[in-house]
Amino acid sequence: MNGNNRYAIRYLVWFLDAVIIVLSFVAATYIRWQNFVDMDSQKTHFLVCLILVMVSGIYTFGVDANRDFMKRRFPQESYAVMKYELVIVLTTTVINYILNIGGTFSRLVMFYFIVLDYLLTVLVRQLLRKCLAAYWKNADTAVKILVLAEKEHLERTIRHLQHHIDINYAIVGAVCLDADMKGEIIRGVSVISDRRDLVKTVTTMPLDEVFIYTPGSSQDALADVINAFSDMGVTVHYCVMLPGMRGRTSIGMLGGYSVVTYAKGTGRYRALIIKRMVDILGGLVGSIFTIILTVFVGIAIKIDSPGPIFFSQVRIGRNGRRFKIYKFRSMYIDAEERKKELESQNEMTGLMFKIKDDPRITKVGAFIRKTSLDEFPQFFNILKGDMSLVGTRPPTEKEFEQYNEYYRRRISMTPGLTGMWQVSGRSDIEDFDEIVKLDLQYIDNWSLGLDIRILFKTVSVVFRGSGAS
Repeated sequence: MNGNNRYAIRYLVWFLDAVIIVLSFVAATYIRWQNFVDMDSQKTHFLVCLILVMVSGIYTFGVDANRDFMKRRFPQESYAVMKYELVIVLTTTVINYILNIGGTFSRLVMFYFIVLDYLLTVLVRQLLRKCLAAYWKNADTAVKILVLAEKEHLERTIRHLQHHIDINYAIVGAVCLDADMKGEIIRGVSVISDRRDLVKTVTTMPLDEVFIYTPGSSQDALADVINAFSDMGVTVHYCVMLPGMRGRTSIGMLGGYSVVTYAKGTGRYRALIIKRMVDILGGLVGSIFTIILTVFVGIAIKIDSPGPIFFSQVRIGRNGRRFKIYKFRSMYIDAEERKKELESQNEMTGLMFKIKDDPRITKVGAFIRKTSLDEFPQFFNILKGDMSLVGTRPPTEKEFEQYNEYYRRRISMTPGLTGMWQVSGRSDIEDFDEIVKLDLQYIDNWSLGLDIRILFKTVSVVFRGSGAS
């Protein structure tokens, strides 16, 4: 979908969502009170409705929630709306609590609102999608696109576009650039020309855009074709993705040059900004708790064994940056020296070191590890930006020095206080490659929703003491 249509649809969906919120809230209020006079506080209810609309807008544009609107089918749309409802209702509830307006607001109104808003939102979005699909099904309103490719790639390219192209596009023909296939039909698409007669053929046909996929030819070799379409005023999409290249590809500028960027991981920068804002808030709250805990945990550590209250160690952060990680000390001060004597007992396969009933751990250390209290000082790392609430496990310098290119990708994202490894067994995992696999799974599937699920699972794991040592 071209840029103008894409952004217009996102704004339209957001506008309709806002209208539905207001209508659903008004209907929910009427169902609860049977009129608009007897409600406890009209101003409070109006304020809550306004907060719902504001939170909806922030969520919609903050995480770009409707970027796949035209591609989602009914089950995916229903799930997306469910997440949307959960976010706006829970966020509004928290804001109500902070503003201390929950006492004069009817909880039944919110219950009725959730049901009505969910049903209406799903219904209206489905109708909108069907109307847009019907509008673009007409060949005159659809974006007419021509496919140019080499014989080896022509059928695969057409098939891929048919499965992935937005519904406002219509493939009006194909051109084989290195063979004469004129007149053939490929997956319902006619091959209208070869390269020799290309310009003459397309000059008089209705055409908006061209897609070129020629991994076997250089861009220079196609300069005359691209320039010809440019002279006609036809938009050219030249595919520069390398065959078999995995990851995210984007086009941009670097130092005045047009560049193609290949990257794995996430490019959702707005979502990453929200992630950092959550980290700052969580870091502040966690740091306050850490200061309070230090009074009690610090005294216990001092009584149990000589040495400092806190333990610090250089760890590897995002893309190889060094930082000092902080924990409550859980081992004797000569732990690093004694590690050499115990290396033969290492129970981990790979680059990490861990043994059961480690004699270097103090009595208090065993308790704070079991309860994960030793991790609390890392909230200061989160506040500084060295770590995140959720991320990958930060390796030690010695471990990092033994990394290969596969292992290194796990530090392409900011390390976290918790992560997939934390909620999938923690110390029960005995293979370093399994930890790497979990970290890469997190990076490849990252989303704000995944972070929230991991945080909830972490709370459950910590309370059960699962896998801690």
